[in-house]
Amino acid sequence: MSTDTNADADDESTSNCGGSSSGSSEASADTSSACGASSSTDDSTSKCGASSSSSSSSSNCGASSSDDSSGNEQEVGATVDDFDAEPGQLIAVGLGPGHPEGMTERAKAALLEADHIVGYTTYIDLIPDEITDEAEDIYDTPMCGEVSRTEESIDRALAGNDVAIVGSGDPNVYALSGLALEILESKGATASMVDFEVVPGVPAAQSCAARLGAPLVNDTVSVSLSDHLVPMPEIESRLHSVASENFTITIYNPWSRKRRENFEKCCEILLTHRDPDTPVGIVHGAGREDEQVMITELAELEELGESEIIDMTTTIVVGTEDTYVWDDRMVTPRGYETKYDY
Repeated sequence: MSTDTNADADDESTSNCGGSSSGSSEASADTSSACGASSSTDDSTSKCGASSSSSSSSSNCGASSSDDSSGNEQEVGATVDDFDAEPGQLIAVGLGPGHPEGMTERAKAALLEADHIVGYTTYIDLIPDEITDEAEDIYDTPMCGEVSRTEESIDRALAGNDVAIVGSGDPNVYALSGLALEILESKGATASMVDFEVVPGVPAAQSCAARLGAPLVNDTVSVSLSDHLVPMPEIESRLHSVASENFTITIYNPWSRKRRENFEKCCEILLTHRDPDTPVGIVHGAGREDEQVMITELAELEELGESEIIDMTTTIVVGTEDTYVWDDRMVTPRGYETKYDY
């Protein structure tokens, strides 16, 4: 699971939302309009009925662009009043851990029912071909561009298409279901207007815990180390709070080339509250071809930051003071041993 906030700047691209495009072959000099809405700006590409007022730049998915190729997300563009069609449906679909067997039957059905599927390229690649082949259109973007992807899916739904926006894990866990509702509100639309629905998937914490044994049987919390959206001082405060209590802690987004210090600080905070021999489970690429699983101790965690096993596809599970390792599996007692003889 990733947390990306910068917009993609794919020049000379067009969006297919059921609408027509009236530009010439020089896409960078003419304006392309999709989703059934009109556009009249010069030297820019308008997506899904939104207008763009910048020169020589692309506006993606209804977001108006006014930056100087910095790649930052901009404010939303089109509003509900810019669309004449009867709205379609918008569904946020969780793909689970990353393999077809890990997808729920409801997720598969929702994707097969969708006219358009929108998502991060890596997540689109996780969807079986028999599903993507049935879609009228697939809209994917590389890393970064959460806002533009989400607005693209909304504009396509407002234009009358049934749209699925996908993500790994669950749409409500560090994902885009909340952002979709925020953008719908900013456009003057409503969730009911597009019959908005969330189709849950197996979150990374659960799929990774299954690889480690039974570490999440008692009270547990999750913390993301990505500071794209949450300032690091706030993340540090949360780590101190949960580490000082006897929760199992699941760490999302532990490491990237730009955020090594966050991981190091996390390890430092955990060691101020927990014993060095606290069991820690590490799962890289759960359910994917490059999956790796390791159980280690908290004292050894920081030095593993330089290894291949820890990156943005890794989830880390830090045990409690009661968690132990038995037969190469993490076990966090639920408390049955205090009530029953077995």
